Amino acid sequence: MVHVAVTHKFENLALQGMKQAYMAQSEDVNYSGLSFEDRISLLLDAQEMYLNNKRTTLNLKFSRIKDKQATIELINYNPKRKLNRAQILSLASLDFIAHRQNIIITGKTGTGKSYIAQAFANKAVRQGFKAFYIRTGTLLEEIRIAKHSGTYTNLLKKFSRFHLLILDDFAMTPLSGDEAASLFEIIKDRTEINSTIITSQLPVKEWYDILNNPTIADALLDRIVHSSHRIEIEGDSMRKAKALTNDFA
Repeated sequence: MVHVAVTHKFENLALQGMKQAYMAQSEDVNYSGLSFEDRISLLLDAQEMYLNNKRTTLNLKFSRIKDKQATIELINYNPKRKLNRAQILSLASLDFIAHRQNIIITGKTGTGKSYIAQAFANKAVRQGFKAFYIRTGTLLEEIRIAKHSGTYTNLLKKFSRFHLLILDDFAMTPLSGDEAASLFEIIKDRTEINSTIITSQLPVKEWYDILNNPTIADALLDRIVHSSHRIEIEGDSMRKAKALTNDFA
């Protein structure tokens, strides 16, 4: 039997998880045989799960991840892509985040680079990490606006705090010296603190010329490349094949 006064107490204390579990216990006679300690323990477990789910929902919302349905399980291992399944599954443990390592994913447009990056990010968020997805061009625009408005320092702090940052479409076009320096500041503040996933259509060996600043290029690549796991996707665009066969990335 549900006691209204008790449910009101749960509401007043913002214990929604415990309230829902209490109501379920009150309506199920199977709980009557449990000890007081066991029932309290179940109520606390329910509240913890409620808070974890709420936190995950909020973190997913603010992550800017475009494809929140992307999962490691749905990655397509078509032989033409030459993906290393063992490598992907090993990285899916997310130990690379614990060890502050990075991932670089390269391949032609439409080969599923962003999907794989977002699959890692979705799993990271669901395991309690804070992740953030942004296209490199968008990041550079936000940096430009922040410098103009005097909020650049706050922007650097914001991007340094994410456990996992996804920089999508890196090196699409040559960068100016100022843009390269700004990206270096973002990467420098994250080095050995948090992890970054970078996707790019260009192979890593061509990044140096894109950065247009030998000093910055050396420093940035030293921080990213040498501490990164490399995923190189072969083959042509998957988008047409996906539309025809409903395959996933």
